[in-house]
Amino acid sequence: MPPPSDIVKVAIEWPGAFPKLMEIDQKKPLASIIREVCDGWSLTNPENYALQYADNTNFYITEKNRNEIKNGAILRLAASPTQTAQGLHERIQSSSMDAKLEALKDLANHSRDITFAQEFINLDGISLLTQMVESGSDFGDMLSFTLTAFVELMDHGIVSWDTFSVTFIKKIASYVNKSATDVSMLQRSLAILESMVLNSYDLYQKVAQEITIGQLMPHLQGSDPDIQTYTIAVINALFLKAPDDKRQEIANILAQKQLRSIILTHVIRGTRTIQTEMAHQLYVLQVLTFNLLEDRMMTKMDPQDQSQRDIIFELRRIAFDADLEPTNSGSIEKRKSMYTRDYKKLGFINHVNPAMDFTETPPGMLALDNMLYFAKHHQDAYIRIVLENSSREDKHECPFGRSSIELTKMLCEILKVGELPSETCNEFHPMFFTHDRSFEEFFCICIQLLNKTWKEMRATSEDFNKVMQVVKEQITRALTTKPNSLDQFKSKLQNLSYTEILKIRQSERMNQEDFQSRPILELREKIQPEILELVKQQRLNRLCEGTCFRKISSRRRQDKFWYCRLSPNHKVLHYGDQEESPQGEVPHESLQDKLPVADIKAIVTGKDCPHMKEKGALKQNKEVLELAFSILYDPDDALNFIAPDKHEYCVWTDGLNALLGKEMMSELTKNDLDTLLSMEMKLRLLDLENIKIPEAPPPIPKEPSNYDFVYDCN
Repeated sequence: MPPPSDIVKVAIEWPGAFPKLMEIDQKKPLASIIREVCDGWSLTNPENYALQYADNTNFYITEKNRNEIKNGAILRLAASPTQTAQGLHERIQSSSMDAKLEALKDLANHSRDITFAQEFINLDGISLLTQMVESGSDFGDMLSFTLTAFVELMDHGIVSWDTFSVTFIKKIASYVNKSATDVSMLQRSLAILESMVLNSYDLYQKVAQEITIGQLMPHLQGSDPDIQTYTIAVINALFLKAPDDKRQEIANILAQKQLRSIILTHVIRGTRTIQTEMAHQLYVLQVLTFNLLEDRMMTKMDPQDQSQRDIIFELRRIAFDADLEPTNSGSIEKRKSMYTRDYKKLGFINHVNPAMDFTETPPGMLALDNMLYFAKHHQDAYIRIVLENSSREDKHECPFGRSSIELTKMLCEILKVGELPSETCNEFHPMFFTHDRSFEEFFCICIQLLNKTWKEMRATSEDFNKVMQVVKEQITRALTTKPNSLDQFKSKLQNLSYTEILKIRQSERMNQEDFQSRPILELREKIQPEILELVKQQRLNRLCEGTCFRKISSRRRQDKFWYCRLSPNHKVLHYGDQEESPQGEVPHESLQDKLPVADIKAIVTGKDCPHMKEKGALKQNKEVLELAFSILYDPDDALNFIAPDKHEYCVWTDGLNALLGKEMMSELTKNDLDTLLSMEMKLRLLDLENIKIPEAPPPIPKEPSNYDFVYDCN
């Protein structure tokens, strides 16, 4: 008798018969179990049958996934994947339109199962579907189901995208270019084009020839949010895969077609709430747009290039136009002296040859571009800042040139200019979609903030780095509030004066104050294990609540979610796929798969994870690497995760390490421990307020010479 863990009790259905209750021995071959079921219903040729789940998925049970069968599961005896694939392969070629439509509908449903997909693809099913599309004889629901089946089959990653003809691409592109295309068909066509562009450079070139940005714009102006999301995804894919020399060209076309304005009107300020996938696509577009600045950011100034030197002359001319003397007057020495004086007033480090200030990358020439934009488009503010500082004492002047260079470098760091977009991030800033030159305007607001903060701090040249730290804090704090416009951002900064930053810092310092006297440190050591246990319990409770994770593939899909949670007794991890992102907790009873905690061998993170070692875009992305972790279990399997954000990553890695009896090492644990310890210490020391605690305990007095003073109670 095998142990109970190898026996699964299930119900098995067969059309026209009463369901059977059966005990499945997981150590027996699946073929033997199917033969036994067929014998019970007097069915011959058991090799033509298979078991599948009797739920919405209808997924086949194989030797590879049979361990996922749970007690109480309802299964169905059905035609084997090979038989089903052969049947559908014939039926979709039927001369009867009704029969063909029904067959394509079934194919679209079955194609989600990788076992069936493999069999259908082995029959050259993908080629058959592409021929049907290329022929142009199908339309309406028939074409919609054909494209759905194609998308589902390709999503398994069995067939390379490089195998498709130009005719097929032209046909798919034609559905996107038509103004009156069925919504379902348009959605599938956009998804196919996105996948083609992302998965093959050759296909990118072919798709780019068939699809223009102008043809995609009307889909953004429609009312269907899914179509808008897929349209931006295609634009992002074309942007991302374009060669470096073509990206600026694409950006210029996007500007001409007023993409930013259309997105702002119809998406960001539209009537519907922005969903997670749309937020991600807007974030990707924001990152790709700012990455166009990388070339200028990494370009050093050539001190011998006259056109570049002319920009510096122009900055001087705008600032000191009233004082300018004709270029032919005075001696060369006199003019040199005047230029040196003016360059010093402009705040350059190298007064003689300010071009040398722009030889460091980053920010390179981008800093000079920003300064010129500020001088031309905000001329009054520029002149005021320069003249105001040139009239101050030397030690109190805010150097405009040096400040602009350091500020540009800081803004590039904050916006991560030059980094690839993350697969999981959804953090876009609406204010950057409100202006065609949003980075330059962002700089103009921040350089005025820097000058204001410099005055508030009464800073000298020695305080330059301190001022930059304060300004960075002001900017990042204002950005976290997600202002809807640049004007809102400006007003947020007005409320974050240097005095306000000091108050915030003081408040945070008081909350995290660390007492250094020996008695306090000893008390801290004594209560630390208790606090650590509290943090551990919180992590385990969060694991019991569970988290929804997104499945990441070469083509992001809105319907690819899975949920994982720990059982209340902390002995089993329950997990399973979800049709959509759940609102709240998912009951562990509804999660089909489980992993006993006792089977967990190790927790690995980052590039040590199996899914990060695979070839593909995920491997290249630093941010995804930082959110990836895997549970390794017996024998060589792994449960792979990509956390939605850094907080969830810390919670799960801490919780899993706590389950295994290992130390919780995350930054979140350190911060929580410090906060809770500080609060507990303050509560315990409330009675000692205003009483000075000595650094060392008072000395113990010497023993008395006699004990005659002791009173005998008897």
